[in-house]
Parts: sequence; structure tokens; C-alpha cells
Amino acid sequence: MGGTRAQKMAEAIKEEVSDIIATKLKDPRVGFTTVTAVETSKDLHYVTVHVSILGDENQQKQTMETLRNAAGFMRTELGSRIRIRHVPELRFAQDRALEHHARIDELLREIKERDNCGDEE
Repeated sequence: MGGTRAQKMAEAIKEEVSDIIATKLKDPRVGFTTVTAVETSKDLHYVTVHVSILGDENQQKQTMETLRNAAGFMRTELGSRIRIRHVPELRFAQDRALEHHARIDELLREIKERDNCGDEE
């Protein structure tokens, strides 16, 4: 499969899965979830959907479990929205980039505060 076709398919899947999570999943255990990226296997039989989830650790775990349990439903929905011969199996992975960036910002802020305290002495 050509690279551009796979990229277009990944982008379409990303948009549709985002919409399905936002509009079709009515489970209250699904917190504020954003689809950040979609990776496809070379044969397009598997898709890894990377999601960023706001909330504490328990809420994040519940949301991930709910998304994994709803993968079949989302796959069916995806099949009705995208014209494709074989609808890929959806796998979910948590994207912790936002937490990582927040931690880096916090550390940089602490370093800056220490430097400012040292300059005053």
C-alpha cells in the first residue's frame, strides 16, 4: 500500500474515531478524550489509536478500559462511515505526551525560581 494512501486512511480513521468517541459513546466512564494520532499496520488490518485523557490515574484507567471494550462497536461504526474492504481492528494506546510536557514545564519553572532566588542573595 502506498504511503500517501495509508496516510489518508489513517487521517480519515482518526477523524471518524474522534467523532465516534465524542458523539456515539454514551458511557459516563469515558472522560475527556482526544485522539492524538493513528498508526496503521502495513496491511491496514490493525490500527493503533493514540488517545490523550484528562483526569486522575483512576479516571484514565477507566477510560482506557471502556475504549478497549467499545472497540468492536467503534469498528462497526467505522465500517459504516468509511468505504473500505476490510475494517481494521482498533487498538488503543494512551498518549502521555501532555503529562510529559507538563512535567518538563514544572521542572523548568522550579529551576527558574531557584535561579531567581540565587540572584537575589
